[in-house]
Amino acid sequence: MEVISLSGVHFAYNGVPVIRDVTHQFGKGSFTAVMGPNGSGKTTLIRLLNGMLVPGSGGVKINGRTTSDYHARALAQEMAYVPQMQQNVFPATVFDTVLLGRNPYIRWSPGSADRRIAAEILVRLSLDDIALKDINKLSGGQRQRVFIARALAQQPSIILLDEPTASLDLLHQHDVLRLLGELANSGITVVMAIHDLNLAIKYCSDFMILDNGKLVAAGGRDIFTEKLIEEVYRVKVRMINEDNRQYILPLGPL
Repeated sequence: MEVISLSGVHFAYNGVPVIRDVTHQFGKGSFTAVMGPNGSGKTTLIRLLNGMLVPGSGGVKINGRTTSDYHARALAQEMAYVPQMQQNVFPATVFDTVLLGRNPYIRWSPGSADRRIAAEILVRLSLDDIALKDINKLSGGQRQRVFIARALAQQPSIILLDEPTASLDLLHQHDVLRLLGELANSGITVVMAIHDLNLAIKYCSDFMILDNGKLVAAGGRDIFTEKLIEEVYRVKVRMINEDNRQYILPLGPL
């Protein structure tokens, strides 16, 4: 089932093309890695999907409706966005941070149902034991889980993330991606921009590879070849298959 659709999308900053004629569909419950070198358009694509940016031409549809047809509140009920993690945010407890995710449903102030939903999500993500801690005093991995919990409080069918593993150590990178995989398995469509090819291959089901704003490859793990990676990333690599797993070993610049 198609949840997000891009059709011939173009976007430019100050006349400089950043996204060029991108057409792609995201299915329900898919976990898609948007990949490519720096400047390839990954973050711009995520922002086009969530309606922060409007295509110069082409269209973005969410559940069959163009994003511009949605009121901001209605779009936030369909889709949640987790930006790149900030080092310092406004002081707030973990519980209050997650409760902010209920804003698309709140008219005046949070009700008992909103607080119940926030509490249930904290339990689901094993954050209930730190519910009253200041978010600025948490580890990077804990904070990223809190931001994902805030996104879940929106009860979205789609979660978009921009570099969710940036600045995390190896353990917490795997922890966050494992969580996102579980959310995709539950039926939520997850789309994230990410640099690490091997992490993406381990956890994601679908892949988009951008180069200079163009979609040069899309599909499952079988799209990855030494030739493709070398052409896009300008780095010599070796593909390794071991124990039914695929790995990419970088060997140096071409």
